[in-house]
Parts: sequence; C-alpha cells; structure tokens
Amino acid sequence: MTSMLLYGSNGSDFVKAHYLKSYDYEQMGKYTEALKVLSALYKKYPKGYTLNLRFGWLFYLNGNYADAQKYYKKALLIKPVSLEAKLGLVRVFLATNSYKDAQSFAYEIMKVDFYNYYANLYAIKASIAQKKYAIAQEITLKMLALYPADVLFLEQLALIYEATNSSYLQQLYKDILILDPNNVLVHSKDL
Repeated sequence: MTSMLLYGSNGSDFVKAHYLKSYDYEQMGKYTEALKVLSALYKKYPKGYTLNLRFGWLFYLNGNYADAQKYYKKALLIKPVSLEAKLGLVRVFLATNSYKDAQSFAYEIMKVDFYNYYANLYAIKASIAQKKYAIAQEITLKMLALYPADVLFLEQLALIYEATNSSYLQQLYKDILILDPNNVLVHSKDL
C-alpha cells in the first residue's frame, strides 16, 4: 500500500525497473551509474523516503560523504524516527572521522533500541577512535553477552585490549582464530 501512496498505481513498474537497475549497478560497484538510473525517479519523487535513503547509501558507497549525509538527513525529515537513516548517518560520521557525531547518533538509536546490533557496533568504534576504552569495553561486553561468538564484537574487544595492554589479548586472538581461522585482524598482528 505504501508504494501506491508514494508512486501511484501506474508508477510501480517504472519504479521497480529503476530500482532493479540500480541494484545491478551497485553489485558491480558502479555507484555513479546506480545513482544516474535513480535520478529519473528522484525528479518525480523527491520526497520518497526509500529513494532518499538509497541515494544516501549509494553516495556513501561512492565515498561522496557530503551528499550521503544530505540524503540521509532528507530521509530523516520524511521519517524522523527512522533508525535506517540514522544508522546511515552514523556510518558517514565514522567515515569522516566525526566520532562525536557518530557516537551521539548511535546513542540516539540505542535509546530506542538498546541492543541494536549496528548502533552498538558503531558506538564502540566511535569510542575506540576517541580513546574512550572503558566505554567501548562496556558496550562490547554488553553485546558479547548476547552474541558470545560474534567475531566483529570480539575484534573490537581485541582492539580495546591492544590499546590498553590487556594480558588477555593473546588468548582473545586464539579464540578469534578458532571462530574465524582466516581472520584478517589477527593475521595482521605479529604473533
């Protein structure tokens, strides 16, 4: 029903075709082409939430962070409580080393969804980047209680242990390799 409201009954095939082409280009890593395909839709539907969200994502993938931020913010204006658009902004803030902004938006998401996987992961990354290791460790341990074998959270804990010279680091590396024998982070270390 939402697509009928956004695009009208005759527009759904037109919309679908453009989205499918953009997905194909995205899979090939041709983000500029994916954006061009969608620009025809954007002229017709500039207030489409998913379209602004998609533009934000494609600009992010293309490394054009200013435009990514612009479209994620437009998506938030359309759907102010959208966690997707906020997560997109957090990714942009992390990519641009705006760690305080990343942490702030991640916390905003966590107020609504305390255990949101990505909000917690991004909050950890932002905290580590700001050398707030105690905060990062607290969030990491909270998430590892729910996801004890999650390699991404274990890697964050390894980064924290490395930065704080923890005696548990070597054992954690071994544990990560049990779960992920080809782990890039662990193999990049001189063990």
